[in-house]
Amino acid sequence: MKHLLRFRIGIVILAASLFSLGTSGLHAQSEAEKTFKTKCAACHGPDGGGSEVGKKMGTHDFHSSQVQSQSEADLAQIVAKGKNKMPSYEKSLKPDEIKALAAYVLELGKK
Repeated sequence: MKHLLRFRIGIVILAASLFSLGTSGLHAQSEAEKTFKTKCAACHGPDGGGSEVGKKMGTHDFHSSQVQSQSEADLAQIVAKGKNKMPSYEKSLKPDEIKALAAYVLELGKK
């Protein structure tokens, strides 16, 4: 009987832990999406395909193999330091925000 009770308590704790991990990931993703919409979408477009203005400036389509073949670290470096006409965000975003944004770019490009 004690073993069954311990097993049930263990299952509840495990389920609560998994739920907590899952919702924190969703929160981080929604923050990255929010950051993208406020800082990136004007040039890169809401779907990562590039806005009219962004295409004129030479933005890359996130769905392209050129972007999708880059690592999260490579994209984070571009976000942090800027590239060509894209400004640097290392002074306005925290490193974890930049990393989350780079991951979001890769995910957005897969859609």
